[in-house]
Amino acid sequence: MKTRLSVLIVLIPSLLLAQKKVVSIQIDGTINPASAEFIHRSIEKAGKENAECLVIQLNTPGGLLKSTRVIVSDILESPVPIVVFVSPGGAHAGSAGVFITLSAHIAAMAPGTNIGAAHPVDLQGKLDTVMSEKVTNDAAAFIRSIAEKRKRNVKWAEESVRKSISITEKEALKKDVIDLIAENTEALLDQIDGKPVTVASKTKTLETRDAKIELVEMGMFEKILDLISDPNVAYIFLLLGLYGMLFELYNPGAILPGIVGIICLTLAFYSMHTLPVNYAGLLLIVFGVILFLLEIKIVSHGMLTLGAIVSLLLGSMMLIRPDAELAFQHLSWGVIISAVGFSALFFLVVLGMGIRAQRLKPVTGVEGMIGEIGESLEVLNPVGTVRVHGEMWQAESLTGPIKKGARIRIAGIKDLLLFVETAIE
Repeated sequence: MKTRLSVLIVLIPSLLLAQKKVVSIQIDGTINPASAEFIHRSIEKAGKENAECLVIQLNTPGGLLKSTRVIVSDILESPVPIVVFVSPGGAHAGSAGVFITLSAHIAAMAPGTNIGAAHPVDLQGKLDTVMSEKVTNDAAAFIRSIAEKRKRNVKWAEESVRKSISITEKEALKKDVIDLIAENTEALLDQIDGKPVTVASKTKTLETRDAKIELVEMGMFEKILDLISDPNVAYIFLLLGLYGMLFELYNPGAILPGIVGIICLTLAFYSMHTLPVNYAGLLLIVFGVILFLLEIKIVSHGMLTLGAIVSLLLGSMMLIRPDAELAFQHLSWGVIISAVGFSALFFLVVLGMGIRAQRLKPVTGVEGMIGEIGESLEVLNPVGTVRVHGEMWQAESLTGPIKKGARIRIAGIKDLLLFVETAIE
């Protein structure tokens, strides 16, 4: 009995070590610095844990070319085999996703998926003729080099860039764009088991059948970065930050608007650091907000408001500058129109009412008595008693002796002593 127990103690660690591991991650959304960092971290993790491969389940409409280049570079230099799996059914590897899929050691797709349409556009959806040709040629050369290295269909790869061609998973397999079609991750691992791949100039035979699948998710910081990397979210943070700081300046000591403003501006600038921002557009947005505030303080018969709306609208349109980027990173017109409309309504109605209320003459307390009319109960020469609102007060005349029974007007007050002057009838 003791002998059997000893054998089990020795064998259990060996059996555990013998079980192969596969690291799996999911990229569902646009390609941005957050997804690039996530993939980089996952490749490092798979390498440290001696994983058989890293499976990237991909579903993306596209993203930033800079982030795409970082991801492709990480995949090409990866110490572990990378399997890009376009899944689940209905998923799409578009634009940046084409580059990532073709760069994998093994490219696979699920039934009902498609790949293609990698033609570059700017973040507003168009480029001028000269810039378009330069960017297209650069992207075509980039995808050719990837396809050649992975021995995939170079002609189709270039056409996906130049002609925005998109194909189904069956067509992709037939054209040697991908290596296989699989129903799910388990079926994928069964199919690639025993397949040789070249990693770091060495040939490795995959042992993935019955391998343990370790699912890795984005960390909290990566999730936040992924969220704020959306230009629409960055734009909203920018406006909220500007409003918060301006409210703090107009109401010193409010504290909360200033704190919220600084946090929102920090997040906005961090996000814009990852996006090709047009600083002329940023200045127009700031200028538009300033014009809204001036409209409240200066009577311009609507001219400042019109200028603010135009400035904010143009600045929002220009905020993301045209650049050599891939598709699906742009400011939504719905977000722009809503933000401009809300800003105009807020500054002209809500904030305007608040500032006008601050300018009103006090109607309560001691300050509310300034300008009130009363009656002298005795000769003020210069001090005497007066009646105001049915109450008797000590008063001092500022305009010489005042007769008994004369009407007086309160000009000031200090320590319950009224300073009065003769009221003009």
